[in-house]
Amino acid sequence: MNDIKLALLGSEGAGKSAVLVRFLTRRFIGEYASNTNSLYHKRLSIDGRQLNLEVFDPCSESSEARCILEEPVDWADGFVVVYNISDRSSFIHAKNILLQIREARMDNCKGDVEVPVCLVGNKQDLCHIRQVCEDEGRCLAQENHCNFQEVSAAESYQDIANLFTQLIRQVMEHLKYRADRRRYSGSKSMAKLINNVFGKRRKSV
Repeated sequence: MNDIKLALLGSEGAGKSAVLVRFLTRRFIGEYASNTNSLYHKRLSIDGRQLNLEVFDPCSESSEARCILEEPVDWADGFVVVYNISDRSSFIHAKNILLQIREARMDNCKGDVEVPVCLVGNKQDLCHIRQVCEDEGRCLAQENHCNFQEVSAAESYQDIANLFTQLIRQVMEHLKYRADRRRYSGSKSMAKLINNVFGKRRKSV
């Protein structure tokens, strides 16, 4: 059974926990704020493959300080970054999070920066007081090579289920690519070692 680890990031009031709970339980929890980090577990089947899903939901920070990325950035196989379409400050915060993910992956993961990420504009039901247009979100996602979707945790389970399913598929592909690359690198190293050993023996004969 495959283990998939996702981290859910966003500013206070973006509704990231509501998005997650909607996906996990199909229920809408309304405004929800937590001052603690939470780790959720769910077993699911995608494309006939059984998965253990873990989602890390760190407490939001209301300040402009760096968001809590030290814990999830190395742990997570993929990220969901959520902003509120009716709150421009949450969009700016999401932009900073995407930048931090890229910087942290470059520093800690030997250039493996193309980790799967989905940028999510939440609270689509509040489009009458929209402060961030859909094209802005789409352009930001393109700049950061990630998926983009606008959703309403209050109104639609299916849209949220689709975005998580798509992201999990990307994560599985990414993990397979990394594993194949490690195997290829390992086989090359082993071949080089064998060649060196037997090459030296041939020379000594």
